[in-house]
Amino acid sequence: MTAVLIDSPVPNWTHRGKVRDTYDLGDGRLLIVATDRISAFDVVLPNGIPDKGAVLSQMAAFWFELTQGVVPNHFLRLADGSDADALPFRLPPELRGRSSIVRKAQRLDVECIARGYLTGSAWAEYRETGKVCGVRMPPGMVESEQFPEPLFTPTTKAEVGHDTNMSTDELIELVGAEVANAIRLRTLAIYKYAADYARQRGIIIADTKLEFGIVDDEPIVIDELLTPDSSRFWPADQYQVGRSQPSFDKQFVRDWLSASGWDREPPPPELPQDIIEKTAERYRQALRLLTGRELLQFE
Repeated sequence: MTAVLIDSPVPNWTHRGKVRDTYDLGDGRLLIVATDRISAFDVVLPNGIPDKGAVLSQMAAFWFELTQGVVPNHFLRLADGSDADALPFRLPPELRGRSSIVRKAQRLDVECIARGYLTGSAWAEYRETGKVCGVRMPPGMVESEQFPEPLFTPTTKAEVGHDTNMSTDELIELVGAEVANAIRLRTLAIYKYAADYARQRGIIIADTKLEFGIVDDEPIVIDELLTPDSSRFWPADQYQVGRSQPSFDKQFVRDWLSASGWDREPPPPELPQDIIEKTAERYRQALRLLTGRELLQFE
């Protein structure tokens, strides 16, 4: 089994998120290291998933390059340890292929979620209230049913604890009407483009979460894009409305945690080894199916 990277070995990180460690390079660029940490229900779990960070970085790089003509983003290159990285320090071998060099942006404190199917927290809310993120839905919908049109459902971005749904008025109050409209349109544009692409490769993207930052007064996509951490990927040939779906993302971990009886508050339980191994393979399989590429290995 591949070694697991929980903490990046470069000192003096600028920001440490649930999965990523970020370094300000001091020249308008950032180095973002995707570790093998995994979170579920907004809590970082004690175990890492082998190769997870490399899958995330390489899949995000693929999508950033593929969709740059649809919506601008902050991605510059996948760091490989070569002179082209132009880093002020030597990139440790274990960070090559799992680190991204990006433009620095002023992050907007909102999670932009596009939902194409009734699943996850949206399904739970619908069963209780008939609504999704506070918006009334048609009666009689069932689990995993496709919405007539994708929904834009923004939430707060919580560093600790749980994200909460935002109304349109709350979003406008936070970022202004012009930016709120731009990130709504851009979130849905990315989702529709990616969903069409993935369908051709036998994958349904049930929903996805984007983040935006401001560069030159324009909201652009930052952080990650269409990875198994930020999206639900379902095999199209196994899709069956009215039930939960098999997936190529961390829903496998969420399901195990739910069945374990954990109350979703820290501390979380240790993951069994078989869950870790099966999750790692699902991440690698998602990369192969969606990008047509194997995981790159760097010496």
